[in-house]
Amino acid sequence: MTEILSEEAPITVPAACTPRMHAAGAGGVYMDCGGAAIDMDVQERIWAIAEHLRGSAALPGIREIVPGVNNLLVLFDPLQLNPEMAREHILALWQHTTPASLSHKTLNIPVIYGGEDGIDLPQMAEQAGLSITDYVALHSSAHYRVVCIGSTPGFTYLSGLPERLHAPRRSSPRLRIPKGSVIIGGVQAGIMPGDAPSGWHILGRTILETFDAQREPACLLAPGDVVRFIAQEINL
Repeated sequence: MTEILSEEAPITVPAACTPRMHAAGAGGVYMDCGGAAIDMDVQERIWAIAEHLRGSAALPGIREIVPGVNNLLVLFDPLQLNPEMAREHILALWQHTTPASLSHKTLNIPVIYGGEDGIDLPQMAEQAGLSITDYVALHSSAHYRVVCIGSTPGFTYLSGLPERLHAPRRSSPRLRIPKGSVIIGGVQAGIMPGDAPSGWHILGRTILETFDAQREPACLLAPGDVVRFIAQEINL
């Protein structure tokens, strides 16, 4: 196995945290580290492994490294890298990599809540046992963390949704949720980078462009960033 280079001292990982390793075709390894809940210790370990694989612990033939929510996908050229070696290397990094919080920025996201821009807000407030005003106050009081970017280009998965606001996703996804929609689904919050189908609930809308393919970087936010939603207007 390729030697692992890390300045951090090895740590002991509890057996319950041992990730599940899966093949992703002939040239991919998928590491699954948890369930639906977001564990920031796990997430920060995934970020650190991704950074190692891009730097000192890089393997030959790696084509793409994709951190997700509680998971990591590594794609490579199987003619340059043996899949079993890749699997063992990534698992060893999991066991010997200290979780590391990424450097980040904090961004305030202006939001128009409710009305046509947030058609699910009244229902979500009723389910939470809150007035619309109190619901918005709770939603906008939280500090959210960007866990990963994915699903569609620029889609932002956010941890930090207050527990009282957790809500199952819609049983029937909408075929189109507008660009800029501020949404929640399960235990997460998100921001729609463009028009797309989704089963998440729409609370409001922001005018900020979270994804622009002509911009560098294209994504306004990155994993580790902190988000605050600022209520500009509440339409009851």
